[in-house]
Amino acid sequence: MAVTGLRSTDVPTLPAHPDPGTDRIMDSGLLHELSYAFDGPFHFLLPHRFDANLTAFRAALDDAGVAGRVYYAKKANKAAVWAERCAAHGAGMDVASVPELREALGHGVRGEHLVVTGPAKSDALLRLAALQGCLVAVDALDELDLLITLALTGTARPARLLLRCLPSAQQHSRFGMTAAELDTALDRCVRAGDAVRMEGFSFHLSGYAVRPRADLAGELLDHCLRARRLGLRADRISIGGGFAVDYSSARHWQTFLAAQRPAHYHAHKTFEADGFYPYHSPVAGADALRAVLATVPAGGRTSLAGRLKETGTLLMAEPGRALLDGAGASVFCVQGVKERDGYRILTVDGTSLSLSEQWFNSEYLPDPYLVTPDGRARGDAVHPACVGGATCLESDLLTWRKVPFPARPRVGDLLVYPNTAGYQMDSNESPFHGLPLPPKVVVDRPGPRPRWRLDRCPAR
Repeated sequence: MAVTGLRSTDVPTLPAHPDPGTDRIMDSGLLHELSYAFDGPFHFLLPHRFDANLTAFRAALDDAGVAGRVYYAKKANKAAVWAERCAAHGAGMDVASVPELREALGHGVRGEHLVVTGPAKSDALLRLAALQGCLVAVDALDELDLLITLALTGTARPARLLLRCLPSAQQHSRFGMTAAELDTALDRCVRAGDAVRMEGFSFHLSGYAVRPRADLAGELLDHCLRARRLGLRADRISIGGGFAVDYSSARHWQTFLAAQRPAHYHAHKTFEADGFYPYHSPVAGADALRAVLATVPAGGRTSLAGRLKETGTLLMAEPGRALLDGAGASVFCVQGVKERDGYRILTVDGTSLSLSEQWFNSEYLPDPYLVTPDGRARGDAVHPACVGGATCLESDLLTWRKVPFPARPRVGDLLVYPNTAGYQMDSNESPFHGLPLPPKVVVDRPGPRPRWRLDRCPAR
C-alpha cells in the first residue's frame, strides 16, 4: 500500500516527454537481463536518435540557405559510438584534449573535420592538431605563436585557426582575447603569411538565450570583414553550442517550480530554482539554431542568416547535449529500501557521480521510471521515495527529491533515469569505493527483441 504521510497533491512530479524508443526498451525485458549480467548500473545509448538530431541541425542550416557545418561537442558524452556516427555521416567533432582528438581520429573522423577548443591548450595538443590539419580555436597569443612556429618549422601544411574573441556581453569570461589582443593576433597572422590559414572567429558563451548568441555572431561577421581587408581568409564563424534540450512540458515544469519546497526533499534539502537546468525550453535543439539564424543582430538590418549569405561566411555550430537529446538513459538496481516518515529511502547499486547534475550542487529532475521484473510500473498511487547511492557518504544521493513512484519500489526493481546521455552519464564519474564505472550499452535495434553491444570506448 502507498505511504500515507504525503498526499498525491503534495508531491511534485516532473515527467519527461514521452519517448517511444526508451519505452520499447523498458518493455522488452532487456534491462533486467543486462542488470543481472553486469551486476551493477549501466547506461544504454540510442544512436538512431543522434542521427536524427544531426539531421535536424543540418536541415536548419539548409532551410535558411546558410552554408554551415555541425560539430559534435565530445565533452557531452565519452562514448565511442558518437564518434562512429560522426564519421559515418561526415560530421565534425569538437575536442579539447589529446585523448579526445586521438579517439576521434581512431573512430574515423578526419582531422580536417575536427575543431580543437578548450582554454590553455597543451603543446602536445597543438602539435597533434597541426599535424592532422585540425582547426584550432586560438584562445591566447602564446597559442598562436606556437602554431605559427609549428607551421614554419614542424609541419608541411599551414596552421588552421580561428581567433576566439572575449564576448562583449561576458567580459568576466576566462575564454577569448580582448580587442587589443585580437589586434595583435591579426597582425601576427598577416606577418606569418602562408604559414597560417586564419579561417575566422569564434566565442565561448554561457547560457541558452538566442539574442546574445545572434548579437555576438554579428560581431564576429564584422571581425571577418575587417580581417579580409587585411588579406586573411576569415570565411567562417563558430557560435559554439548552447542549444537547450527540452526535457519536459511547459505545464509540468511551471507546476513543479511553483509547488516544490524543502519538505519535498530528503533532509529538507534546498535548491534555488534558478540553479536548476531549464528542463523546459520553448526553443530547443535545432529549433534554437533556427531562431538564432532568424534573429537580426544588434545594430543590423537583416537576419543573421541574411548576413551570413551576404558576406559568404560559413557558420559552425558545436552542439553537445542537443545532439544527444533522447539518445540514452541510465539504469540502477534497487538494493535497499528504508521506511521514513511519509516516504522511503532507496539505495541503488551505483552512485550520484553517474548523474552529474549533482556536481553543480543541483538535481537531475526528470522523474525516473520504476521497472519491476514484470515490466514498467504504472498506477495512480503515490509512493514517494528519494534515491541514495552505494557509497558511505551522507551526500551521495542521486535524487534528493521524494519522487512519486506509481508503485512501491522493492529490492531488485530498476530505476531508469531518462534522457541522460547529454552530460549526465560520465562528466563526473569516479570508481569510488572500487565500484566499477557503469558500462555503456549501444542499442542498435530497439524493439521487442533489441539488438545491443558494448560501446567501444577506450579502457578506463
